[in-house]
Amino acid sequence: MNAIFTDASFQNMTNVANRYGVSVNAVTDLTQALMRSNGTMAQFNISELGGGGQWMQGGMTMVGDMFNNQLKSTVDGLCVELSNLINQGGIQYKPLPKVENQNGFQAGSGNWWGNLGFPNSTGSQNGTSYAIFSNIGRLAIQQNGKVTVFDTLDNQIGGVGQQQGGNYSVTFTSQYGTVDLNTLPIVSGEDNRPKPAPVNNNIIQNQPEPIFEEQAPVNTGNTNSSALEEDIFMKIEKLATLRNKDILSVEEFENKKAELLGRL
Repeated sequence: MNAIFTDASFQNMTNVANRYGVSVNAVTDLTQALMRSNGTMAQFNISELGGGGQWMQGGMTMVGDMFNNQLKSTVDGLCVELSNLINQGGIQYKPLPKVENQNGFQAGSGNWWGNLGFPNSTGSQNGTSYAIFSNIGRLAIQQNGKVTVFDTLDNQIGGVGQQQGGNYSVTFTSQYGTVDLNTLPIVSGEDNRPKPAPVNNNIIQNQPEPIFEEQAPVNTGNTNSSALEEDIFMKIEKLATLRNKDILSVEEFENKKAELLGRL
């Protein structure tokens, strides 16, 4: 991301780096990873912090040197402080300079998404450009010269990948997994989703009157409960895989397992 932090934000990050005895560059890279999810999670690869690692709000911290508890505590402390600063407005990017382009959009370097403000993350893959606005819950996609803006609802988009087939050549992930763009409301732009087949009114008019039979009400609560249980057990299986690979300790696995089972 070609983004520059404000002077006040850089000073706040420098203060955090000094308190934890790490470089400002390491804190800056970690902050950029956190900004992609509005401070809720971070995936990073920073040699000074043990290489590849992951942090998630609520207590999950993984580092490359898995048995280095001091390093794990440092990463967790850094992420918690930086996440709080992000949520409190203490860390922000500088706004792009406003320049009118030929489409009437106010732009910095190629601001094709209009007046949504400054994105948390931008990129381009296979001719498709995207801009993620975590603070206002928007996702803008430009494809074939057409811009579509989605309402991301409660998804905190933190990952982007390549998609084979479908309406767009990119795929997005959030705290719930892969984001299905077909389920997101479109705020502006063209809806490229498949349209339902047209209804032939003549056929309907010639149909006999349907006979409705009274049916017992469907208990949707059990269905929702089953789906929740299945989701939780799948997560526990994934955690068990991480434990078996020594990525998670037995204690971390049991704590996370107990937390997930507590939701049932």
